Amino acid sequence: MSSIALIDYGAGNLRSVHNALVAAGAENVVVTADPDVVSKVDRIVLPGVGAFAACMNGLSAIDGLIEAMDRRVRRDGAPFLGICVGMQLLADAGEERGLHKGLGWIGGTVRAFDPQPGLRIPHMGWNDVVPSVAHPVIAAGEAYYLHGYHFADTADVAATSSHGETFTAVVARDNIIGVQFHPEKSQAYGLATLERFLTWRP
Repeated sequence: MSSIALIDYGAGNLRSVHNALVAAGAENVVVTADPDVVSKVDRIVLPGVGAFAACMNGLSAIDGLIEAMDRRVRRDGAPFLGICVGMQLLADAGEERGLHKGLGWIGGTVRAFDPQPGLRIPHMGWNDVVPSVAHPVIAAGEAYYLHGYHFADTADVAATSSHGETFTAVVARDNIIGVQFHPEKSQAYGLATLERFLTWRP
């Protein structure tokens, strides 16, 4: 039975993501911040809600957690899913209220949307997911977004959407994938995305 660590670092809507994973077929979801647990699971999900710096600080404050995630994902190849700010933390840096260092697992910088007349920020609601490359986890469809910043300047775009400008909806490299949308709020499309993640063998 595949085990999944849902990372609890004080910055994610854990109950909704947990329930969505179970609805998608996950049988062993452990909500945890314990590096020993993280180092042994089969898959890792990093949710995220709020400001980039606050999320990164919350993750960094848990002794050994980032190191355990790094070993399990980047050394051992465990499939990883980042959601919303959990996806943005994969970047080199985020520009929300200053410049803040990210995990640096996928090159790029998290930037604000360019303000335009009539453009509502944050971007909130249903919008397209348009695949840029073939990926086993990502399909074309509509998903629910809630964000004021987006993952820019990356070569690892797997899907895009648009809100005044084209932005990165999904980043992917090897066994790592991050989605800007909220699969747990995206109804049938979101559950199907999570189902594909749970059976993904990168």
